[in-house]
Amino acid sequence: MSERDVDIDFDFFEEEEPTQESSRVERVIRRPGGPRGPRRPPRGPQNLTPLLRLVGLVAFAILIIVLLVFWIKSCQASSKSSTYKSYMTKISEVASSSQQIGSQLSTTLLSPGLKRPQLQSKISGLARQEQLDVDRARGITPPGPLLTEHQAVVQALQFRVSGLTGLSDALGATASTKNTTKAAGALASQMQRLLASDVVWADSFKAPAETELRRQGVTGTNAAGGALVPDSHFLQNPALATASAMTTVVERLKGASAGTANCPCGTELISVKVLPAGKELSTSTQNDIVVTASMSFQVTVKNSGNVQVFSVPVKLTVEQAKGGNVVKTAKIGFLNTGAETTVTFGNFPQLNFTTPATIKIEVTPVAGETKTDNNSADYPVIFSVA
Repeated sequence: MSERDVDIDFDFFEEEEPTQESSRVERVIRRPGGPRGPRRPPRGPQNLTPLLRLVGLVAFAILIIVLLVFWIKSCQASSKSSTYKSYMTKISEVASSSQQIGSQLSTTLLSPGLKRPQLQSKISGLARQEQLDVDRARGITPPGPLLTEHQAVVQALQFRVSGLTGLSDALGATASTKNTTKAAGALASQMQRLLASDVVWADSFKAPAETELRRQGVTGTNAAGGALVPDSHFLQNPALATASAMTTVVERLKGASAGTANCPCGTELISVKVLPAGKELSTSTQNDIVVTASMSFQVTVKNSGNVQVFSVPVKLTVEQAKGGNVVKTAKIGFLNTGAETTVTFGNFPQLNFTTPATIKIEVTPVAGETKTDNNSADYPVIFSVA
């Protein structure tokens, strides 16, 4: 074998240069042994932070939607409440106007000196005024749930128009009627329409409207600060619609009772009681009165004459040595012949204790009253704390 052959054969078995992979494997294999150090905690996924941001954005968006829903519902509730209150304010204005017409009717019927044509003309004028209230009510649009109640408002006002118109017509129709009872009955039947209007208002409007507003969650006052659901009492005293009251009107119109000095007329002070105890005061002995927050004085007055009386002032005065007198006043609307009524005075925060005082009651004499010694009385008292 030649030298060349030997060289070639040697080069064939020569080791190749290690590749990068083999170096890597070798380095792993040749890692020196020995105890391992503490194990490093596993690293979290590299994409966790973007995921948390996405979750946060979704939660924030949900919160915004929830708040927006609550805000919309709040606005809707506020708008609903405003709608109901605005409607009730308009109804309250109509109710007040109609009630004032009723007060004018009472004053007109009880006014002495009016002749039948004058009375008839005044009542016809009141009927025309009341028709304007009917027209105003018809022009008001109620919230849907109060449609039936609103129709009751219109119906009540129409009863008042028909009652006033019928009363005016009845005055004309009974002008020549000699039978007082029959004439009074004709007038009273028309007055009953006016009384019925108050019942319709209370039972078919006020009560169900209050129930509906509670169901809707509407509370408080109306838009003008008044009662949420208004009252409307056309006749302040239902007794004015009785045949007895109308008999007095007929007699006065006939001139049988003109309320002058030549006929017996007037009032009489009957009694004074302390409430709630109900103790009647004496004019001859000292009255010991225990003052409480609910204490009041009830004055009973009687029509002791032969004619109907109206608008009778009553005054109560607590005369005391210190702190000045306490004065309170009230008025009796009207009082039929022989009838009694009561007037109550309350709220007495400025009374002197343990020192003598006097309660003085005065009923103002009516026109033509000649006997006035029974219209007033003095009651000696001493107040004490409960």
